Amino acid sequence: MSAHFSDPRENVLQLGLHEGMKVGDFGAGSGHYARAAAGIVGESGKVYAVDVQEDVLKHLKLNTHDHHRHVIETLWGDIEKPGGTHLRDDTLDAIILANTLFQIENRLGLLEEIKRVLKPDGKLMLVDWAGSYGGMGPASDKVVSEHEAEDLFINGGFHKVKSFRAGPHHYGIIFTAP
Repeated sequence: MSAHFSDPRENVLQLGLHEGMKVGDFGAGSGHYARAAAGIVGESGKVYAVDVQEDVLKHLKLNTHDHHRHVIETLWGDIEKPGGTHLRDDTLDAIILANTLFQIENRLGLLEEIKRVLKPDGKLMLVDWAGSYGGMGPASDKVVSEHEAEDLFINGGFHKVKSFRAGPHHYGIIFTAP
């Protein structure tokens, strides 16, 4: 993985996942985070990789090793609307939202869906671009600053546990569900 990007394996360790947990990777994209989480939750756990682009999910499935294939379940869904992930209420121990917030249009819908599917005291790991880096990362008007992201979730009832440096161009924040 190039030095420009954050390392999903390193970042996922910040969540304190363990064997048997159920994790949602919201806006899973290429699936680096889903695979990193699958490596920790193991056979008895489950990782739901949710994305709105079906072709992305097909690609993710194809690029997943056999021993993670039944741990990761791809779900075609819309994380921006309540009920959009098709997951049951209070299902997940943790949610990963990596490099996704800057693309979200309906932030309140996202908050509602996260709260709906996360167990009480479940954890949310947010990782996003700290800035616009000349063609790498989002356009500058799309960047969601760490402060803005923190406000969004705290005003939405989440509790901030900690911030961490998620790579040279990314910030990371861990929250617990209300």
